Amino acid sequence: MHLRTIGDTEVSAIGLGAMPLSVTGHPDPAQARATVHAALDAGVTVIDTADAYTPDGRYGHNEQVVAEALRSYPSGADNILVATKGGHTREGEDWDVDGRPEYLRTACERSLRNLGVESIGLYQHHRPDPKVPYEETMGALRELLDAGLIQRAGISNADPDQIRTAHQIIGAGLVSVQNQLSPAFRSSLPELEVCDELGLAFVPWSPLGGIGRAGDLGSEQQAFADVADKHGVSPQQVCLAWLLSLSPRMVPIPGASRPETIRDSAAAPDLEIDQADLEALSAS
Repeated sequence: MHLRTIGDTEVSAIGLGAMPLSVTGHPDPAQARATVHAALDAGVTVIDTADAYTPDGRYGHNEQVVAEALRSYPSGADNILVATKGGHTREGEDWDVDGRPEYLRTACERSLRNLGVESIGLYQHHRPDPKVPYEETMGALRELLDAGLIQRAGISNADPDQIRTAHQIIGAGLVSVQNQLSPAFRSSLPELEVCDELGLAFVPWSPLGGIGRAGDLGSEQQAFADVADKHGVSPQQVCLAWLLSLSPRMVPIPGASRPETIRDSAAAPDLEIDQADLEALSAS
């Protein structure tokens, strides 16, 4: 597996987005465990989760699934960076946000229990709360770092100004930004530029957006299917390889609920696409 960096640690160029293991209709525990183990077997060393990823409003379902899978991995998982998030709230199927410092502390402590750790490798603020000044929320994230409850801090769904604000408040402890970026959703490219400037990892969520599971692409994504046919690989692999080419700071976290899908995604860094095809993909 090719390596990238998140803060002071090297991680696999492709991570695992664990959310599909906890959505409605999620796989049973054995398949969820097998999916995480397949990711580790393929060299994946970063797994993304969140307290609010749950099929029924129970906080921590996804974190617990990930923690159990890591504990049961035969050869150990001490080198895995688990990235979780707090600041989203759930009431059944209704999502909301809570950026109050006291809530973020409560959410972090709950995630510590769910993951069964004393300090979280990467803790990310999930989404800005328009009711709370962003500076206050970032100050709370800095306090978690200073208290040793988290080892690295990240933010998610942030715009360029918010990234700069977080960087000013948290300093070197801020290591990553997780925003949506995919062939079908490219409006986070300005945030990627800020990350390149500040030396932050960019961790795109839903990186396969717009790429059908069986190559069922819209007309604007046909270029990905064409390049996939040329190399004899899936359009999903081409998508991830294209994202990796955009920046050395890029660490995509494709979701998976089956071992075969994460194995396919993990092979993307080995795919060599020529510059002409990369330009065609960017223009599609």
